[in-house]
Amino acid sequence: MKNNDKTNVMRVLDSKKITYTSHSYEADPTLTGEEIAGILGEDADKVFKTLVTQGKSGSYYVFVVPVKAELDLKKAAKAAGEKSIAMIKQKDLLGLTGYVHGGCSPVGMKKQFPTFIHETAESYDKIFVSAGKVGHQIELAPKDLMAVVGCKSADIITTI
Repeated sequence: MKNNDKTNVMRVLDSKKITYTSHSYEADPTLTGEEIAGILGEDADKVFKTLVTQGKSGSYYVFVVPVKAELDLKKAAKAAGEKSIAMIKQKDLLGLTGYVHGGCSPVGMKKQFPTFIHETAESYDKIFVSAGKVGHQIELAPKDLMAVVGCKSADIITTI
């Protein structure tokens, strides 16, 4: 991949000397996370989506969960130390994070918010997250993602 084809996520990882593999697919914002996992030929449990929320206090939080899972707002609030948490409106995502819906990554947001990753991530050698652009994913070790983003592992999903 030429340097000008790199996403901001890839540039951040390169600058921190984090090893990753970039994957691209036909950009289609209507694809579900599970469909993207299928395109990548990967188990959907290893492909994670990035969700941005706002707590009752007004603070923002990022949650990284398996694509086939639902964020449990009560568990998320508890992890963040908030009374309650709600998803932000899709129209607010770009201004807040610098990313569009379907291309939101926990790496390289405009501002680094407290970030939590579902505890199952640590059971895999490699996981997939958005590379910051629709049609692009990065594969990396969960410990590397957690180190670069400073995220904590937590039980934050509803039972599947």
